[in-house]
Amino acid sequence: MDKSPVQPHSIPRNVYAFGLTSLLNDTASEMAYWVLPAFLGTLGAGPAQLGIIEGIAESTASFAKLFSGYLADRVSHRKPIVVGGYVVANAVKPLLALVSSWWQILGIRFSDRFAKGVRGTARDVMVAESVDRAHIGSAYGLIQAMDSAGAIAGPLLALALIGRFGMRGVFAWAAVPGALCVVVVWFGIREMHRGGASLASGHASTSLEAERNSPIATRNTWLPKLPLGFYYVLAVVTLFSLGNSSDMFLVLRAGSIGIPASRAPLLGLVFNITFTLVSWPAGKFSDRFSRSAIASAGYFVFAIVYFVFAVAPSQLAIWLSMAFYGFFYALTNPVLKALVVESVAGEVRGRALGIYFFVSSVTTLLASVITGSLWKVYGAAVPFYLSAGIAAVSACALLAHHSPVAKTR
Repeated sequence: MDKSPVQPHSIPRNVYAFGLTSLLNDTASEMAYWVLPAFLGTLGAGPAQLGIIEGIAESTASFAKLFSGYLADRVSHRKPIVVGGYVVANAVKPLLALVSSWWQILGIRFSDRFAKGVRGTARDVMVAESVDRAHIGSAYGLIQAMDSAGAIAGPLLALALIGRFGMRGVFAWAAVPGALCVVVVWFGIREMHRGGASLASGHASTSLEAERNSPIATRNTWLPKLPLGFYYVLAVVTLFSLGNSSDMFLVLRAGSIGIPASRAPLLGLVFNITFTLVSWPAGKFSDRFSRSAIASAGYFVFAIVYFVFAVAPSQLAIWLSMAFYGFFYALTNPVLKALVVESVAGEVRGRALGIYFFVSSVTTLLASVITGSLWKVYGAAVPFYLSAGIAAVSACALLAHHSPVAKTR
């Protein structure tokens, strides 16, 4: 691995390399897991086993991200963590072609999600250190756009292959983009100086000064002292996540008004197209204007979509809402990461991101339990009204947070 620090003129290379890595990795993942529920059925497993697999897998990823954040702040070279995460994930996915029982799938999913969690926070810290602060939003937006493009390519490739090679063949073919992903991350990513080029000016200089003067206890503890602004954003994200249940409830709601399950992948395709097209522009936009305001707009989009799903006036409204739903992810996923990164000193970015990912993930899992319970007792509309209300309140709260506006050079 190339451990030499990146010079400023080659910094954009990391962003594009991470973007291509995300595209290839998500293509492999979506190829494999798009057919996983049906494949479980061929092994005699059903929804209960799928729930166990996904629950353990997602919980594992949440804790791994928290650990990764601490590790990313402690080590001087993060590239081995990132490369190792991609290697493990793409080594285990093709093994799905060989399994004979659902518990073997559980082991593969556990390994995959653990690897994703470990590499994810370290990767985001490397991205932040690879660009100037004035372009952090754009960098995260580009990578998110490439990632969601993989979410489009993966299912389409699976559909093209499954008729000829079967489900096991799709799992085996997922090794191709997975291997390419490992090659790109191994040879394309360059190690960064701790503190990186993103600490070159403005608020970043203040962060660097704080980093130099901070006590050893802050650098070496799991829970460092973080700014009040970070905890405010974390509190708002936690509140919002209580209403942000699994997107599978949107699919169930669409089915309840007559959109057949066979068209469920098309709902996801419509949403991912918008997500892909808007992510990079949204990230760029957040570099020039308030990130809090942009993320707040994303929460308002969520509130509108869930209100429409609660009312469910027509199938056309559902299809249009799913296309609009992509704006929510594009306006929040890359922008909130940039907001977290710019609100803390460089030396604690990993732990700040790890805490952010962990809290939002755990709360989202809780939201799915709440939504399912409310749906069972009060019907489908009530949980969607509740989610829309929580999102609207969260959007207003986020508007009250004044994030600094990055200035381009």
